[in-house]
Amino acid sequence: MLNDHLSWKGLRRSDPDRPRPLADAVLRLIWQEERLSRADIAQAANLSRSTVSEIVGEILPLGIVTEVGEGPSRGGRRPIVLEFRDDACVILGVEMSGSHVVAVLTDLRGRALTWESRPHPVRDDPEGTRRLIAELCRICLATPAGQERPLLGIGVALPSPVDPANPDRLSNLVLPAWKQHLGLDGLAAGYGVPLMVDNDANLGALAEHWWGAGRGGDDIVYIKVATGVGSGHIIGGEVYRGATGVAGEIGHISIDPQGKPCICGLRGCLVTLVGAPALVARAGELAADYPDSPLAGRPGTIQEIEDAALAGDPLALQVAREAAAHLGRAVASTLNILNPSLVIVGGDLARLGDLLLDPLREMVQQRTLVSSVAAAEIRASELGPRAVAIGAATLVLKAALADSRLFPSLDTEMPAPPRAAGS
Repeated sequence: MLNDHLSWKGLRRSDPDRPRPLADAVLRLIWQEERLSRADIAQAANLSRSTVSEIVGEILPLGIVTEVGEGPSRGGRRPIVLEFRDDACVILGVEMSGSHVVAVLTDLRGRALTWESRPHPVRDDPEGTRRLIAELCRICLATPAGQERPLLGIGVALPSPVDPANPDRLSNLVLPAWKQHLGLDGLAAGYGVPLMVDNDANLGALAEHWWGAGRGGDDIVYIKVATGVGSGHIIGGEVYRGATGVAGEIGHISIDPQGKPCICGLRGCLVTLVGAPALVARAGELAADYPDSPLAGRPGTIQEIEDAALAGDPLALQVAREAAAHLGRAVASTLNILNPSLVIVGGDLARLGDLLLDPLREMVQQRTLVSSVAAAEIRASELGPRAVAIGAATLVLKAALADSRLFPSLDTEMPAPPRAAGS
């Protein structure tokens, strides 16, 4: 539907804080519809044809919208069709997970053009992580897609709460080795682009809302189950971060007050039961009961547990059922509080599909008393392991569509890649 998610009320041609409010809104409309004429814009925005022509005249020099020929006539002259150029720029999205780094290069429609992933002890090695991020960014930008188009910006997803007022300051509790400092300013400065950061689960939610399982839903929850456990919330179509950016720390809901200690100081938090290290430890505890399992007798990995569960191994399936039960208790609480229409499960365990989701749904049915709450759909991520990195890139795109001054001039030469930290 034309004009979805756009508000024209109160926008003026002149605004001291936003010099181009109408131009930005028209640009978002063209991006949303992909192709439309000036007459379509005038009708959707209730603007005069002359005003629309003036606004389009401001947008065209950016190089991200182009005229692509004539559209069908409605009784007069055939209108000139405007098209948003999805390939005009590229965006880098970076995911810092607890145990790996992912970098993805996207176009302006969220499509992954190239993708790189490396295992790395992110929590314990800040300098090595910074070097690896710089390396993966260089690799992505060295591809044909990265060399041919200017870079719009870099988005970074962090396995930590992010305070919007202090985005470079990391949680000392979650990432103590980083000493509260992200330290990626040099990367952004080297490319001459903005760098934006947010919590990884928030960005997984953003990606699924724009491009994945949550398209068309304005009230959704995304739960990332990996080394840590977090949730991102879309409320009214926008990411909800809370007063200081810590909304969604579902991993620190205490499921068992007598359980194992957690880094947050509580006991039996969800992350101590369904985070990847906890599941690997649980598989080891159960090994004696399943001596024929390929997981018995040796330390495994979360990927090996998933592979074994998908192959029907009883030990791995027991681990998955227990994880689903624990996760279901937390999801039920979330549903009772927020009443979203959709819950999306991402991260490592999403690979299990209905092996995880079916028992999770059963637990939710048992623990939600209101039928409309229990009816919320629970689905696996559509974007898979790229979701969070794509969400990081989407964070940059969202900002640029809100303020077109962030788009680079397409006739400027791209800066050379910066040197890696410490090199």
